[in-house]
Amino acid sequence: MLTPIVLPPNQPVRFYRGGAGIARFRGVPRPNEYSPEDFIGSTTEVASGAGVGLTRLDDDTTLRERVEADPIGYLGPRHVETYGTDTGLLVKLLDTGERLLVHFHPDGDFARQHLDCPHGKSEAWYIIDVQVDKDSVDPGAGQVYLGFRQDVPAETVDRWMAGQRSEEMLGALNRIPVQPGDAFFVPAGIPHAIGTGITLVELQEPVDFSILLEWEGFAIDGPREGHLGLGFDVALQALDRSAWPAERLAALRGPRPQADVAPGVTRLLPPAADEFFRADALRVRDTTVTLDPDFAIIVVLDGEGTLQAGGSTLPLRRGDAVLVPYGAGESRISGSIDAMRCRPAGPTSTKKD
Repeated sequence: MLTPIVLPPNQPVRFYRGGAGIARFRGVPRPNEYSPEDFIGSTTEVASGAGVGLTRLDDDTTLRERVEADPIGYLGPRHVETYGTDTGLLVKLLDTGERLLVHFHPDGDFARQHLDCPHGKSEAWYIIDVQVDKDSVDPGAGQVYLGFRQDVPAETVDRWMAGQRSEEMLGALNRIPVQPGDAFFVPAGIPHAIGTGITLVELQEPVDFSILLEWEGFAIDGPREGHLGLGFDVALQALDRSAWPAERLAALRGPRPQADVAPGVTRLLPPAADEFFRADALRVRDTTVTLDPDFAIIVVLDGEGTLQAGGSTLPLRRGDAVLVPYGAGESRISGSIDAMRCRPAGPTSTKKD
C-alpha cells in the first residue's frame, strides 16, 4: 500500500520577484527574491526544461518517475483509463513581491494545434494572504486584474504591446480587490495580472505556457520569450479579447454557494473549473473528516492535526503540503484544521482528449 508523501518547498527561479509570503506560510527561509512560486507535487517542468520544477523525492527520484512506474497506484484505475499516466494537475503556491505582468495562456485546442501538447493552461486561484505595504509603489497592490472590461480590437492590443503601454493595458482590465478565502477560475485565453502582496494557492493544467502582453521593467526578454516560440502573430490568436462585465465575471468566482459535498467538505471553485481540476475546502473541528481514495494534494491553511492513510499517521500543521496517492486508500483527517484538497478533473469529465 502506498503512503502519503510530505512535499518540501520546490521553488525554481522565475522572472518576477516574490516568495516572502511562501516563506511566512511554510515557515521556511526564502531562497532568493526571485522565488515567487512553489511547485507542489509537480510532474511539470518550467518552460526552460532541464528537469527544473519537477518534484524530487527522498530517494532522488522524481514524482513523474514514480507515477509512470505505478500509475494505477498513484492515480487510480479510472483516471488511468481516461488520461493515462498524465496527472492532469499542477498545484503551486504563488506570492507576488511585485505586480505580475499582464499575460495570458493558450487553451487546449491551441496547444494541440501549435504546441504539440494535450494541455492548455486554465488555472484557478485561492487567496490565502494579502499583505499590502502602505508604501507600495503598486497602485494595484492587493488586487487582481481579470479580463477586459470591454471588447478590445486586435489593433489596440498591437499598439499597447509595441509601445509597452502598461497603464493602458491595466486600465482596460477589471480590477478586483481580494481577501483571504476568495477563489477565482481563470480560463485559458483571458488576460490577467496579480498585484503586489498576494499569496495564493494555484491549481492549473500541468504546463508552463504563458504569452506576454507586457514585459518592460521585468527580468524577461519579452520579444524573444513572450510568444512560446510561435511569433506574436500566431500567439495572439489565443487571446480572449472579449468583454468580461460583472455578470460574466461572477461565473468565475467561488466558493460555490451551498456546495457542501460531505461533512466538513465544501467545493471551492465554480462549475466551469470541473473540466480541468477540482478543489475542496476541508474544515475539521474536533472531529474526523473521511475522504475517498483519490490522487490529491492537501495544503494545510491553518491549524494542527493528523492525516491517517496507507497505514501511516502524519502530523499536519499550517504550511504543510502532502500528496496522497490513490493507493493510500481512504484518508482520515483529525484535529482542528483548515485545508485545501486539490485534485485533477474526474474521470467523467468532458475535457477533450
